[in-house]
Formats: sequence, structure tokens, C-alpha cells
Amino acid sequence: MKMLKVEKMQCPNCASKNVIKNGHRYEKQCYRCKQSNRQFVETYSERGYSEDAKQICLRMYCNGMGFRAIERCTGVSHNAVINWVKATGARLPEVEPVETIPEVGELDELQTFVGSKKTRFGCGQQ
Repeated sequence: MKMLKVEKMQCPNCASKNVIKNGHRYEKQCYRCKQSNRQFVETYSERGYSEDAKQICLRMYCNGMGFRAIERCTGVSHNAVINWVKATGARLPEVEPVETIPEVGELDELQTFVGSKKTRFGCGQQ
């Protein structure tokens, strides 16, 4: 088994260029660093969403969209959006409690009917 040295690749862990080819995985070339013994693939990139995607999702949440609606629109997992909202909320300053009770309140009217139906079966038949 002959191992070829590759000059272009760089280890994402220790930035060493002393890497060798180490097979294929999902049709992508795998490499192994000789110094840190870390295995990685050719198209290594940082994981996670961009800062722009986070800001767009947080703005959508502040404008009243639900988590799953944001997921449908942007393709970002609703669990990720929930975690971003929690992290952003934790960074907000604490609000002092209000000691005065407001004198005027506003209520919306909602009228409902609660009662029994006249028929017990479909199409008005007894």
C-alpha cells in the first residue's frame, strides 16, 4: 500500500501540510495528518450557519413568525432558531420590575356561544 504525500492540503486542526491520502468516503478524498493524526476530507469547511442567516432568522422571529414557519422559509432548522433566540435573550439586560399598577387597561371583545345543539344526528334528523 503506497501512501502519497499531498502538498496542497492543510490540516484544519494543526495547520500542518504533512498530510497523506487516506481513502475515500462518500466519493470524497480523505486525508490524515501525520502530526495530529486527525482525519479530514478534501472539502473541509466550518460547520454552522452564517451570521447573515442568523440575523435574518432572528429578524423574522421578532416580526412575529413562528419557528417552523421560519424553517419552511429559510431552510434553517427550527431547533437552531430556538437556540439563537435563547442565546440572544440571555445577552439582554435585566429589566427592573414595574412597581406601579396601570390605571387603564385595554381588552379586546370576544363573543362566543356555548350551548347544546338541537340535533343529535347529521342533516337535522332525530
